Amino acid sequence: MELLIATRSTGKIREIRRILADVRGLVVRDLQELGIEFDPAEDDLEPYDTFEENALSKARYFFERSGLPTVADDSGIAVDALGGKPGVRSKRFAPDRGLEGAARDQANNEYLVQQLSDVSPELWTARYVCVAVLVASDRTPLQLRGEAPGVIVDNPHGSGGFGYDPFVLDPELGKTFAEMSGPEKDARSHRGDAFRALAGVLRTEISSHKEVQK
Repeated sequence: MELLIATRSTGKIREIRRILADVRGLVVRDLQELGIEFDPAEDDLEPYDTFEENALSKARYFFERSGLPTVADDSGIAVDALGGKPGVRSKRFAPDRGLEGAARDQANNEYLVQQLSDVSPELWTARYVCVAVLVASDRTPLQLRGEAPGVIVDNPHGSGGFGYDPFVLDPELGKTFAEMSGPEKDARSHRGDAFRALAGVLRTEISSHKEVQK
């Protein structure tokens, strides 16, 4: 079975490939590998107010472009003291200055800490959210949701991960998500939660397909 990971984030691709690596019979593809070049229309794929709608929008778009079963995710950080913000706007939280990549991540993190500056630190609780949606021609879209609790810190720790990871502490492990090893993050993170569930679904479907072919 071939599966397209519909994201241009190298960090997400790395994590999702790692989580799905032990699904026997699954061949994971990415957009670059398939030669699917960037189209400006992609900038308008996430206009919705829920992770579910945004993930479905991306999965459908890239399924139509590739013809392969496609999984897309929408994810972000929901901060309690900010009423759940930035949420689905996590990637675009800081005022737009045309930044991309690591520079954009840094601006988002600085803006988040700034927004919390008048809030008592013990109230800087948050949760990471990830919704993965699988779209294929032979099925109703499948949605899988994962969450991971965290606490925002005002000084970054760790050099791994991406996005808000250096500023989000896992209260049980006592590390930020940027301080975790790959396996630790997969076991604790919102994306790990959602894509482990997807891995279970794929194992069952691949096994059932093999049984039918016998």
